[in-house]
Amino acid sequence: MATMVLDIGGTAIKSGLYVDGALTDIRETPTEAHRGAIYVVNRAKEIIADYQQRSPFERIGISTAGQVDPVRGQIIYANENLSGYTGMKIKEIMEQAFHVPVAVENDVNAAAIGESVFGAGKNYTDFVCLTYGTGVGGAIFSNGKLYSGSSYSAGEFGAIVTHPEERLADQEFSGCYEKYASTTALVKNAQLLDASLSNGRKIFERLDEPEVRALVDRWIMEIVYGLTTIIHMLNPECAILGGGIMEQPYVLDQLRETLYPNIMTSFRQVKLEKAALGNRAGMLGAAVLHERR
Repeated sequence: MATMVLDIGGTAIKSGLYVDGALTDIRETPTEAHRGAIYVVNRAKEIIADYQQRSPFERIGISTAGQVDPVRGQIIYANENLSGYTGMKIKEIMEQAFHVPVAVENDVNAAAIGESVFGAGKNYTDFVCLTYGTGVGGAIFSNGKLYSGSSYSAGEFGAIVTHPEERLADQEFSGCYEKYASTTALVKNAQLLDASLSNGRKIFERLDEPEVRALVDRWIMEIVYGLTTIIHMLNPECAILGGGIMEQPYVLDQLRETLYPNIMTSFRQVKLEKAALGNRAGMLGAAVLHERR
């Protein structure tokens, strides 16, 4: 059975066909999120229609940015980066357009499902999955199943308050984990040191410089603050860490060295693993959504 797969992100829409356990015909199309949700959804429909003309499929799986009600296949909440996306009925729109079953899931949840089936989570039944990028995304697996919470939004780890002294009631995420532990936060602080340090790659190319290493180490400690809370609350077997920045070996090595002294001895059996599937995790998770319903 062929499944049409989409991963709708803020920067790109990744697409492909999932057939016999493998992704094929993988493509990447700019999202152009600044043009608004209606444009993005219509662009997704065009992508799917192009695949349908070339290779018939029996169902569609969609991983998408935003908080998602997977039962209705509807966007519960999306921030201003994708204007008008909140409330969008993705499942209904796509089923009416293509007349096949459609399953929709939040992108981090879909990535966690992908890791659980194909990647770093295969050998664990209780784990958390975090992605460090523009913000901090999260997902929870309990007893081998995705834990969604009462309104399908569990795992918003980026909203953990790690700096209450900087919390402002009228500013969303002020004082929160993602403001300090995201890759965005690392780059922002690096540019205060040197404006040319405009991305993670440039930062790590200069890791031998004491000031740059100290900055990276402070950022790693910010990651540890949130992980300490998550591990003590959920007692997972494993924390799977994703995002392009985790491809830097120094980060995971330092996290392993720094985390364990900060958690209770009875919790130190938790493993830290790098996400194994890279930018295909969401697509692979979307590919198997129908089996997990």
